[in-house]
Amino acid sequence: MSKIKTAVIGVGYLGKFHADKYANLPNSELIAVVDANEEAARAIGEKLGVEALTDYQPLLGKVDAVSIAAPTTLHYQIAKDFLTHGAHVLIEKPITVTVAEADELIELAKANNKLIQVGHLERFNAAILDLEEVLDKPVFIESHRLAPFNPRATDVNVVLDLMIHDIDIILDIVRSDVKSIVASGTPVLTSSTDIANVRMEFENGCVANVTASRVSKKTERKMRLFQPDSCITIDFHNRVLNVYSKGEEEMYPGIPEIESQETAYENNDALQAEIIAFLNSIETGTPTLVSGEDGRRALATATEISKLLSE
Repeated sequence: MSKIKTAVIGVGYLGKFHADKYANLPNSELIAVVDANEEAARAIGEKLGVEALTDYQPLLGKVDAVSIAAPTTLHYQIAKDFLTHGAHVLIEKPITVTVAEADELIELAKANNKLIQVGHLERFNAAILDLEEVLDKPVFIESHRLAPFNPRATDVNVVLDLMIHDIDIILDIVRSDVKSIVASGTPVLTSSTDIANVRMEFENGCVANVTASRVSKKTERKMRLFQPDSCITIDFHNRVLNVYSKGEEEMYPGIPEIESQETAYENNDALQAEIIAFLNSIETGTPTLVSGEDGRRALATATEISKLLSE
């Protein structure tokens, strides 16, 4: 099969890693990298031996697929242009600024028979890929996503920057409509919310307590899922999955012992797995693992949370 002609729009902190993956995957032919910062574009272009541009317009109609790692405010227009000109798009999260923009991109992709994949990277973390095997019906979920301050994503609040990863995962796990949301948070180093806690109650009775901070001294990305007969903990940062369940023996009369099973995953490159899956969907015509609809769903919930925080 001929290689998929690819390009990366935005080669800042994350986009440069996208470009590196596309340049080295056997079914991808990286055509160009684009960045408004000419020096940044040139540096990545020279490193990978591809054309470096400051404007993506010359690439319209000349590539099969793109990764869009530009600022969120630019996602909609860039994706719209490439979808209209026959390219599949992988859009970094959040998919767009507004739900209406996401809806338009989803319809545009359908009309042009093109794929949208949204860059919710944690879906490709090895520690969560095996979750289906032990997942039953969670009744309570608790997640903490803490990170030191990084100025690269201050165009959005912590909900759209960090918490949206856990929102996406939780919505995919619970598969029920959100019944109510209670949110609290505060700015610390920026003019928007830097630390937030959210309680989501779902129509099926499940409750999720979600905390995100981008002003922490440590990095922590953990989620705990409580089910009637088990507890599952996921350490996204260290790629470890623990399952605690009732055993056959008793530790006290009438009280079952707790058995534990730990699985550690080494050398999981989630970004590479994400891009491989994107290219595979293009080649096979199969749905993307994180669809435009998934990205839209996470954005809608994150937007509602942001609205509550601003009030």
